[in-house]
Amino acid sequence: MEAPKAKKIEKTLEIHGDRRTDNYFWMNERENPEVRKYLEEENAYSEFVMKDTEQLQEELFEEMKARYKKDDESLPYFFNEFWYYVRYEEAKEYPIFCRKYKTLESEEEIVLDVNILAEGEDFFEVANVAVSPNNELASFSSDDVGRRIYNLNFKNLKTGEILQDKIENTTGKAVWANDNEHIFYIRKDESLRAYKVYRHKLGTETSEDILIFHEKDETFDVNVFKTKSMEYIFMASSSTISDEHHFIPADNVFAEWKVIQPRIDDLEYSVEHYEDEFYIITNADDATNFKIVKTKIDNCGMENWVDVIPHREKVLLEGFEIFRNYLVLEEREEGLLQIKIIDEKTQESYYLPFSDPTYTAYIGVNLEFDTEVLRYGYTSLTQPSSTYEYNMKEKTTTLLKQQEVLGGKFFVENYISERIWADSRDGEAKIPISLVYHKDTKKSAETPVLLYGYGSYGHTVDASFSNVRLSILDRGFIYAIAHIRGGEYLGREWYEDGKMLFKKNTFYDFIDAGKHLIKENYTSSRHLYAMGGSAGGLLVGAVMNYEPTLFNGIVAQVPFVDVVSTMLDETIPLTTGEYDEWGNPNDEEYYHYMKEYSPYDNVEAKDYPNILITTGFHDSQVQYWEPAKWTAKLRELKTDNNILIFKTDMSSGHGGASGRFESLKEDALEFAFLLKLEK
Repeated sequence: MEAPKAKKIEKTLEIHGDRRTDNYFWMNERENPEVRKYLEEENAYSEFVMKDTEQLQEELFEEMKARYKKDDESLPYFFNEFWYYVRYEEAKEYPIFCRKYKTLESEEEIVLDVNILAEGEDFFEVANVAVSPNNELASFSSDDVGRRIYNLNFKNLKTGEILQDKIENTTGKAVWANDNEHIFYIRKDESLRAYKVYRHKLGTETSEDILIFHEKDETFDVNVFKTKSMEYIFMASSSTISDEHHFIPADNVFAEWKVIQPRIDDLEYSVEHYEDEFYIITNADDATNFKIVKTKIDNCGMENWVDVIPHREKVLLEGFEIFRNYLVLEEREEGLLQIKIIDEKTQESYYLPFSDPTYTAYIGVNLEFDTEVLRYGYTSLTQPSSTYEYNMKEKTTTLLKQQEVLGGKFFVENYISERIWADSRDGEAKIPISLVYHKDTKKSAETPVLLYGYGSYGHTVDASFSNVRLSILDRGFIYAIAHIRGGEYLGREWYEDGKMLFKKNTFYDFIDAGKHLIKENYTSSRHLYAMGGSAGGLLVGAVMNYEPTLFNGIVAQVPFVDVVSTMLDETIPLTTGEYDEWGNPNDEEYYHYMKEYSPYDNVEAKDYPNILITTGFHDSQVQYWEPAKWTAKLRELKTDNNILIFKTDMSSGHGGASGRFESLKEDALEFAFLLKLEK
């Protein structure tokens, strides 16, 4: 079977006196039958190329699925007189949201069974379930396409009746006022930007809903939330580098919204409430790595902010949790997350002890104020995800739940994790790399290594456990994460040095990490593979243009590869809100800089590695046509005989298939691709 050949329709794009020719621009016509035909041809070709791995894919899928507990249940948490938890039933794909009154011995109430709602749907997702303060009603949001456009529905928990109220085109979030009859929700514009906040009264037509706020700045999104105290409702307007918060008492939906601090360029802040004060985490006053301040509710402008936890040059403050007698901090130092406990009465402070060379720790669900118990999570590349309860008064730790890995083949002691450091080419940094491998895997030029990276939006890919990953570790692969610039692994500057006009550092760091693994004899180019999704797809796409012989294979998941055209199109979801991340190509300097690294614009007539590209037809974050165009251009120009396959899930979006186990088929395909290349 021959590879598909996409038709070419010349399209000239011109700006700043620069002309680009895009022969595959036509692929953005979602309703064009020729587009669907091309995607289906690519799917058929992908199936043909991977036919010899069908048995392996099935074996991998069943193996991965077998490690999951089929009737698993989340750890219950107590809130407003009820214990809440989510459980799964064997042979069912979707969650069941449940609760029990006051004690775990009480009779179970089913709040929402998503399996019933999802019947007959190819894709179905419930994004948010919220119970009213009087515990009698619940809102829930659903998406049956995968574009993250949600319908809000309401259920009477006493009668089981689904109410007539239905609100379409929302972000999926609903915040209940304390009167149990009003909710606040957010609508999206045509580009899927969250931009309008509405108030809805149950039992009334949505046409009567009150517009509370319209965010007209296209670089900002809006969010609504309730404080942990349940006393205030907040409306947050945020861009990548600026925030503005308004609030009202949750008891009075008709109150005038007050602002904490009007937006200022480069001022970021988020807010929590305690007694008569707001606690705020912010980068004000050049607090690059953030600090915590507090202010009285009646006088909350930044001129009244008082430092509680000052800025520290080498410690990134990522989050905090307030209790009646304790303040708990989530900090990152030298890349590793730490949890610090501060006793507000004695001012004694200390860190919880963690021992793995590379790991993830985080503050868990803590909805109670008046408690001495902290829930936190911990995982590493070798340790399954665990939730602990720590008594801050007694200083004792209890393991509440650990992720079960079924099948009887997983033993922690069989796996080894490391953290090593690579030199960056600019001499400005050392790049951390986290690794995990089976104890029987020997490091050599013949050892396969899968290097994963992301490196954008300040998002840090931490070292966490994956029972899916065991399938390649047990087959001799080393798995590595490159903590490259563009994330916040080494603090806020690590992010700033990998965005805008410093974006190329992200790609160079990944390349340098790969070369370091070869130099230290972990692997060789013949056995080195790269994987990244979304902005990580941009990463691996750029890297293979810069260094086409460094990797034997590339897996690009829902890749953002047509950077220039996308960032010039303000109708595409997320574009305007991304200017602070990538720059605005309407500015000539940013245009030329983007064009220099954009994977699609830099495809050339040369040899490329083996490539697997995946996307979802309904993807709302990275539109399907970006990887489709990229595939077509690679097919046209590449001079090698290496594998190039492109798989589109015609029923899903950015997050892949819905349901518990369907997404494992995508993992099985990716791993089978890598193992095929190792034959």
